[in-house]
Amino acid sequence: MESLVAPPDVFAEVSPAERPQTAQRIAAEMYGQTPDWLRFFREVLGVEGLVRKLFPTAEAMAAFEKTPEYAEIQSMLARLRERGDNGDDKEPTRVITVRLPKSLHESLKVEAHDRKKSINQLCIAKLIHVIDSEFVGTAK
Repeated sequence: MESLVAPPDVFAEVSPAERPQTAQRIAAEMYGQTPDWLRFFREVLGVEGLVRKLFPTAEAMAAFEKTPEYAEIQSMLARLRERGDNGDDKEPTRVITVRLPKSLHESLKVEAHDRKKSINQLCIAKLIHVIDSEFVGTAK
């Protein structure tokens, strides 16, 4: 399937000040083509996506994640996920095992039930949204 996002060298001429607006504009154009949420995520926010091409360093990415443009891209992604369409794009899935306290697991179950979602859907939603580094804590 052909990518809807330009190659990285196209963005080299975009000034750093214009990059948030460029990311939001291109994401909005793609959103207008009504892709499935997975394709939108991969091509806009994924490792090889638009945002990583425009903000290649951790510092630049962290700054972008605090902008209204980034919030709008996240909103577009959330609206696409609400449609529940994974599309015909059969990207392989991976399984991760996460050890968590029983109380946290119970909280996730209740929240998923209240939102009428599966725990998997809820966890994916939580994973694709940015968490401020101060809330991540330190590695143990």
